[in-house]
Amino acid sequence: MNIQKHGGKIAANSLVWGYALIILVPIIWVVSNSFKRQIDILTGKTFAPFTWSNYESLLFSRQSDFLGNLLNSVIISSIATTAVIMIATMAAYTLVRLNPPKWVKWMLLGWALFFHMLPTLTFVGSWFIMFSSVGLHGTYFAMISTLIVMNLPVALFLMVTFTEAVPVEIIQAARMDGCNSRQTFFQVVFPLVRGGMIAAAALVFIFAWSDFSVAVVLTSKDTMTVPVAIATFAQEFEIKYGEMAAGSVLSMIPAITLILFGQKFVVRGLLAGAVK
Repeated sequence: MNIQKHGGKIAANSLVWGYALIILVPIIWVVSNSFKRQIDILTGKTFAPFTWSNYESLLFSRQSDFLGNLLNSVIISSIATTAVIMIATMAAYTLVRLNPPKWVKWMLLGWALFFHMLPTLTFVGSWFIMFSSVGLHGTYFAMISTLIVMNLPVALFLMVTFTEAVPVEIIQAARMDGCNSRQTFFQVVFPLVRGGMIAAAALVFIFAWSDFSVAVVLTSKDTMTVPVAIATFAQEFEIKYGEMAAGSVLSMIPAITLILFGQKFVVRGLLAGAVK
């Protein structure tokens, strides 16, 4: 029995470490390349002289506007995330606690699920034509509104789960004390679902930050986000591997920081509803 028990632990640990290596090895490779010269990357040197030249070229070169791209990503992702969380939270409260007809609730959630299952590329062409026809292509509004539409279904399902976890007795007590629906939501429900909002916000921000398929079509030079900017280093006659690696490392920092600070809320959000 002990041999079987230890064998099972070894197999489980090996599986976990193997999965971790599959994830970490590409990240380590990208990070190491960001500190190598172009010639060392092209020749495949594992150990090469350390250099900051890729980061200097990326951040301070006149040919690069990566700091502006970072600012664009921060603006677009932050505004889109804030709008998505506010809309999803109010919609979840309306569907769960204001007792609309059941067919309204299930029709809305069913449509959100169906929309989320469709590939994003299905809509990109339509969005491009729509925004171009009204002169909004390449604007912040085009990207922000599109990201809101794309990420709202995920946030809505998460917030419905968290809102359902709020005891109905608390809401009834607030109404007996004279609170209307708006006061009940902002003074009672809002503080109780704050953890769920943080979890949903972390996921939505990462999805918005890392989006490429929509950004490459709807952004212009002035509104280009980080994923699109990194792709521009693959040029016709040269691929700037060092700058691409440095840009990838910098683009990972906000997402990793957000996950570290909101880790327990993200895990709780992903597992919400799994155990009653």
